[in-house]
Amino acid sequence: MGAVDNIINNMLVDKIKKLEQLLDSDIFQYYGPLDDGLVQPFIAIMDSLTECDNKRNKLSIILTTMGGSAYAVERMVRVIRHHYDNVAFYVPESAYSAGTIFCMSGDSIHMTYGSSLGPIDPQVKNKDGRYVPALGYLDKINELIDKAQANQLSEAEFLILKDIDLAEIRTYEQAKDYTVEILKKWLAKYKFRTWIEHKSSGKAVTQKEKVERAEEIARQLGDNNLWLSHARPIGIEQLRELKLIIADYGEDKAIKSALGEFYQLSLDYIIKNGARICMQTRTGGVLS
Repeated sequence: MGAVDNIINNMLVDKIKKLEQLLDSDIFQYYGPLDDGLVQPFIAIMDSLTECDNKRNKLSIILTTMGGSAYAVERMVRVIRHHYDNVAFYVPESAYSAGTIFCMSGDSIHMTYGSSLGPIDPQVKNKDGRYVPALGYLDKINELIDKAQANQLSEAEFLILKDIDLAEIRTYEQAKDYTVEILKKWLAKYKFRTWIEHKSSGKAVTQKEKVERAEEIARQLGDNNLWLSHARPIGIEQLRELKLIIADYGEDKAIKSALGEFYQLSLDYIIKNGARICMQTRTGGVLS
């Protein structure tokens, strides 16, 4: 690491420490794809952070990602919850697909009017090793099947349908079911933990009601017909319409300023180094 990189890294650590004081929380920045191969570096950085004498009981994750593997996210959440009882997600820009799933494992989600989550269309590696949105494939196959049943299938469409790998399609179906189940589990267990009574009636909220609400949200976020695109940005107001409580951290000037300063410096550092991945805490990080 050169002298300039050392200076920038020290500045990032100073800004993280300022944020930690404001939020009374440890900070972990994650920027980049959520790949299975990044779980071990994630664990190493998490271990370094949690082995400090001044570890706090809460973790705030500053997340920016276009998505990736929901299975990687599940492993990361398992590690986080081993160390922290209270987890908050801050999304200064966007957290799509598996990133949205990641956010739903938190006790709270914090965004601004410019932040976005996305549909939870799971990304699955195809036989070429590329991540593809599973729901898009399933929707198209169902469309071709419907056309075949109505005797409206063209010759080109017939050839496409004939060459479909049924095992691969089953993988996509399993990925869809998996994302709904894991989202339902995390929302009911963590996000709805403090949902004690109904505002309208004052009656106690049952665990069954938490699970039902969680499943409703999971189904809506995974509805390709509702969002139309895997990359559809879903803002605060749309998420609130789904009956999710989303905090607007932009309403706190001190937090908005401190987080904005840190994030902009971090982006400049990432761009300067042509990096694809950045994981950063006060104890160090990974940039590659």
